[in-house]
Formats: sequence, structure tokens, C-alpha cells
Amino acid sequence: MKYVIIGAGVAGYAAIEAIRTVDQAGEIIMISNDPHGYYSRPGLAYYLTGELHDKSLYPRTQEDYKRLKFSFLKGNVTRILRSEHALEIDGKSRLTYDKLLIAVGARALPLEVPGSKLDGVVKLDHLADAKNILKLAKSGKTAVVVGGGITALELTEGLLARGMNVHYLLRGDRYWSNVLDQHESTVVQGRLQAEGVELHHHAELAEIIGKKNRVSAIRLEDGKIIKCDMLAYAIGIRPCLELVQGTELTLDRGILADEHLQTNDPDIFAAGDVAQVFDPLSGRAVLDSLWNPARDQGYVAGMNMAGRKTAYLKSPPFNVTRLAGLTTTIIGTVGHGQDKDVVGIARGDSETWRDLPDAIEAQSGFDINHMRLVIGGKTLIGAILMGDQKLSWPLQKMIAGGADISPIREKLLMPEAPIADLIADFWVAWRAQAAL
Repeated sequence: MKYVIIGAGVAGYAAIEAIRTVDQAGEIIMISNDPHGYYSRPGLAYYLTGELHDKSLYPRTQEDYKRLKFSFLKGNVTRILRSEHALEIDGKSRLTYDKLLIAVGARALPLEVPGSKLDGVVKLDHLADAKNILKLAKSGKTAVVVGGGITALELTEGLLARGMNVHYLLRGDRYWSNVLDQHESTVVQGRLQAEGVELHHHAELAEIIGKKNRVSAIRLEDGKIIKCDMLAYAIGIRPCLELVQGTELTLDRGILADEHLQTNDPDIFAAGDVAQVFDPLSGRAVLDSLWNPARDQGYVAGMNMAGRKTAYLKSPPFNVTRLAGLTTTIIGTVGHGQDKDVVGIARGDSETWRDLPDAIEAQSGFDINHMRLVIGGKTLIGAILMGDQKLSWPLQKMIAGGADISPIREKLLMPEAPIADLIADFWVAWRAQAAL
């Protein structure tokens, strides 16, 4: 059997690991035009701040690669020839396959304003982008950041760590308003301002102004001019679908795949940011852009490619990130659009839950501790934890496991309820019951 994987991200690598658990003899070829191969995309934020060296971005060693017995081919797949079970590489050579995985990921949405092609306009898609940013970042110079999510904040913190003066443009009245509540946004913004970031609310970029083909300033819709040496943007991503146009693979916002990560072609699979995967629990095909789902999808795709029928069951979203230096875990559904039966509650600090056994503590010396729960009729729908992460793992397990919190729901909703203590006690009891 000959397996070919397009893309060198976590989904592709996980697929190789899965294939090798089933098929030790088959030939595996990974193709990518990224010269850096497989590395940690989430680690790029820490590479920008200088907390990680570029060598630390590689989670696997050469010995790991040898053990998996696969070939890496640097090249650009220009066409998929389905009827021939072949790929066209760089417009000339051909490579045949028995089973194919498309794991080409997504790319940053382009910035469509005048001046967006000037030198000094940067994004953070790949390691090459991060290296370019570090080459351009100069202490004492000024950068403007555009975007409303995690990547924009990573750019802001990275440029700040490199000694740049940073202006951060927010389209609305607060940061990441579709995920964070008012208090959480205020915490993040306050920490940014304390670090010297200048925030601009209701700021819409109209034009990037250049001098000798380099960024020299920006103009906002309201006419305000901000002089700068760099414009960094992160306004969203879009699955890379160019390769599959005209192949008659079924597409929507991504490549449609079933719960086995199989497309409408039984020998072609899709995983990671490019895949829109059917979720049996919700009955919908959904896109994911997080590291863990990409890894899980890649692994399941590899199992199925090797003939081991395996279903991918989507877990509630789980993302550990850092917002303005504050470790933050986001689990499940925490933003707008929940049912009217869903309520959100929050709490400050607590003593008892700090002693919770078998919990993960991701940070110490907390100046802020905050937890917000989103509560459904009988279950927890989502949670956000900022600062101390002791309850992160228990909450993830309870949300993913659909724990029936009916015994404590009314107590949780009482004014001044010791929310974290109630959750900690319930977790111990629920886990003990599950073990039986």
C-alpha cells in the first residue's frame, strides 16, 4: 500500500503515526512546500516573544522520523489526478498513490486595503512569517496590529517583547467580544495597557501609507493618521481549497469529509483546518482550526487509510492560550448565541479548590483568578478560566462527558455561591461514580 500525505502539519504527522500502528510495511510519502517541515504552530507565539528558540518548535526528533519510516518530499502539488490515482508535482513530475490525505491547512485572510502589498505588512501563518517578523522588528520602532482574536494578541505581545511601540486596533468597543464577557475583555485590555500598548477602539483601517515601498503610516476611516514601521494583521483564516478546485471532491467552506475523514472519493481523505468534518452528535459538518482537533482528525484519517475503521467524534472545543500574559483555558461554548435556557455565571478567587487533587497547575503567582461557567439545563456547556488552572482538566472532562450537574445546579445559581468549591466537590464525586 502506498500512502501519500499532502501537508506537513500536525494532522499529516498524526496520520503517519496512526498508519504505522496498523501497517508497518506500506510506503508513506509526505509532501509539503514548507521548507521547515513539521513544527508546533502554537509555539510560534512564544518564538516571537523570545521564550522559545526555533529548535524548540520541533516536537519530534530525527530518531522519531526514522522510527516511522516515511519519506519527506519538498515540493508543490499542482494537481490531483483522481482518475489516475496520481499527483502532479511542481507542474511536471507525477507521484501515484493508493490512499491520499489532504491536510494542507488554512491561510490568513488577505488584508484588502490600499497599501497591503507594501514591505512591512506581515501576518503569522508559518514559521517563515515569524522569522520575517523578527527580521523586521526593531526596538524603538512602531507597529500597528489589526485583528480581534488570539493571533492578533500574539502578534501584539511578540512585537512588544521585541521592544516595539505597539498600537492595537479594535473594531468594536472591547477585545474579542464574541468569546469573552465584559469583565474578561477588560482584564485583557488593562494588562495590555499596563505593558504600554495603545488601544484604539472602534478603529477601522482605511489605508496603509508607504514611503519607498515600505510602510510609513496608516490612515483610519475617521481620518486619523498613525505613523508606523510595521502593520501586522490577523483577521481570520480560510481553508486552502485551490488544490481541490475542479477535482469534483465535494466542497462547502472546506473539503467535506464523513466521520471517518473520508471524502466522496473513497481513496481520498481530508483532515485538519482544510476539512469540514461530519459530526454525528450534532448532525452537521463543521470546520475546526485548533491544534488538538487537527491532531485527532489526522490520527483517525490514518487509521481509516490503513483499513482500521475508526470514527472521529468531535470533543467540545478546548484551547489553552495566553491572553496578555495570563494563562487562559476556553472549553466548550462560551460565546454568544446559546439557548435561552443557558446561563453564565462567574466567580473570583477561592481557597478550597486550590487543593484539588490530581489537577493541573499551569501558572503560579496569580494576580488574577477568574472562572466563568456556562450552564445548560442539566450540563455544563462551557467554561473560561483565567489565571490558576486547577479546575481546567476536571471541567474539560465534565463538559466532554456530559456530566449531569442537576444535584448542584440550583446551588451554583445562588447569589455569592462558592462556585469553584461546588465544582471541585462535584468533580471528586462524579469521578468516583464514573469509576464504578
